[in-house]
Amino acid sequence: MLLLISPDSVEEAVDCAKAAEYLDIVDVKKPDEGSLGANFPWVIREIRETVPAGTPVSATVGDVPYKPGTVAQAALGAVVSGATYIKVGLHGCTTPEQGIEVMRAVVRAVKDHRPEALVVASGYADAHRVGCVNPLALPDIAARSGADAAMLDTAIKDGSRLFDHVPPDVCAEFVGLAHASGLLAALAGSVKQTDLATLTRIGTDIVGVRGAVCEGGDRDAGRIQPHLVAAFRAEMDRHAREFAAGATLRG
Repeated sequence: MLLLISPDSVEEAVDCAKAAEYLDIVDVKKPDEGSLGANFPWVIREIRETVPAGTPVSATVGDVPYKPGTVAQAALGAVVSGATYIKVGLHGCTTPEQGIEVMRAVVRAVKDHRPEALVVASGYADAHRVGCVNPLALPDIAARSGADAAMLDTAIKDGSRLFDHVPPDVCAEFVGLAHASGLLAALAGSVKQTDLATLTRIGTDIVGVRGAVCEGGDRDAGRIQPHLVAAFRAEMDRHAREFAAGATLRG
């Protein structure tokens, strides 16, 4: 399981760089513009220059509307600025068909510029609260559009968490659907260390966190702390070892 950490500024990216050995992906977003709020191109570029060259940079392009052309241009801007994972929050898409149309445009824009870049179709565990596409439709949307990964996050950051809206057995179904289509499965949404056993067991490929590694556990007022990133990684690794040992015994 890969660890994705989301700084909201170049200053926080410096803290991520200090903890680079403990994380796998630095994810650039702007929380005050939404769950998957897009940051400025120059911030993506500066963060790309700040973190080690071997650490991939991800960038969100926003909680996007159903406007394929607009979203494709935003995605191209993110990849040109240095991101290698491009995340699209399908906030304004109410049907799978709309999601596929948006994601196909994004995939073409991104892959024409950088074929090796990875495109992530992101949906929301609390989709029922914002009226967007069903979470379990995301793997099919990602697969049919040529994206590389399907992701679930939460749209409304009010303290509710991923498993409050999509329980572990449904998250396991989401992961299974993604894997059946050859996609990576990413999960986020106020994930805490206590969730890691479940996330490991269901086969999550990427776990995205912010609040769990911020001072005081506060994603808005707190700042990312390198020692908290290290502690989160240690707990991830512990669960991975225990799961592997259990799999060996079960085998």
